[in-house]
Amino acid sequence: MDNELGEFLRARRDLVSPRQAGLPGDGERRVPGLRREEVALLAGVSTDYYIRLEQGRERHPSDQVLDAIARALRLDEDGATHLFRLAMPAPQVATRVSPPTVDPELRTLMEHFIHAPATVLGPALDVLAANSLSTALYAGFARFDNLARMVFLDPAAVEFYLDWDSVARSTVASLRAASAPFHDDPRVSEVVGELTVRSPAFASYWARHEVRPRRAERKRFRHPLVGELEVHAQALSVTNAPGQQLFVYSAEPGSPSADGLTLLGRLSAEPAEWHTETRTGKGNS
Repeated sequence: MDNELGEFLRARRDLVSPRQAGLPGDGERRVPGLRREEVALLAGVSTDYYIRLEQGRERHPSDQVLDAIARALRLDEDGATHLFRLAMPAPQVATRVSPPTVDPELRTLMEHFIHAPATVLGPALDVLAANSLSTALYAGFARFDNLARMVFLDPAAVEFYLDWDSVARSTVASLRAASAPFHDDPRVSEVVGELTVRSPAFASYWARHEVRPRRAERKRFRHPLVGELEVHAQALSVTNAPGQQLFVYSAEPGSPSADGLTLLGRLSAEPAEWHTETRTGKGNS
């Protein structure tokens, strides 16, 4: 994109109402959120300066100005970090493309030493590696290849995710966060382009420019064979492969969800016929 900073600023000010910003309302407005002059007022800069910043004609904002704009737009820590990244990108010493393959030692660790669903995702949310438990967890999907595509393009997602709307929004926010350092990666552009065209829901969330890396969070699934599962998702960066993240799902010991994961592990070790049942709707759905 030619002016990512400007697009981010426009999208984020559209999400802040005058009331949220402590400004008086003045009847009908031509913009859904704050006007540019209102952001400038709140940030303590001139309207002309802010307009030039949003239009991409001001390329060297200070830390103090960016902090003030982040406060004016009510950005959280992740949003503010993203703002700084866009305004002051690090020098590119090499092509910013994340490795597309996973280290064999990490694959061995996932399959033989992590007794929980474990998946490695790339910056475009491609599934780069998964252990047998993770494959079994997502067996109801037509393809286990890209998390964003699965959420927005596979009908199974609405049944699988008990809170699909929340998952959809957080998936887009995490995709923007994960892909931000790799915006020149053609795979990122390919995934975003396809989903923008094929999914109105994705396009709407993507236009909000929300940014939220995946960290620790609760997930609620409805698996077609083992029923409802509530798990804790933990994200870990793969230090020797920038852009890759390892996600591990665990359940509270002794809980029904822990029993469900144990059953899932047993099923995944059985002959492949059980995969057919997940796609035909048989089991505890």
